[in-house]
Amino acid sequence: MPRIVVEVMPKPEILDPQGKAIASALPHLGFDAFAGVRQGRRFELTVEGDATDEVLAQARRAAEEMLSNPVIEDVVDVRVEGDA
Repeated sequence: MPRIVVEVMPKPEILDPQGKAIASALPHLGFDAFAGVRQGRRFELTVEGDATDEVLAQARRAAEEMLSNPVIEDVVDVRVEGDA
């Protein structure tokens, strides 16, 4: 069965305390190549049958209306990612 992946990120102007906490912890763990971190969310929607354009459009609509908070988040990607 195909899987549709939806990625949601905080809008750039929204503070990201989890990202800041991760960014400050990385150098202490030996990861010093990164200047910043933003933490988002990932949803995986399993599809019975084919992931048609209509199904992808439904997934995008669900992402914009239910899976994200449009006041503070952007839907940055909706894509088919192989089998579940």
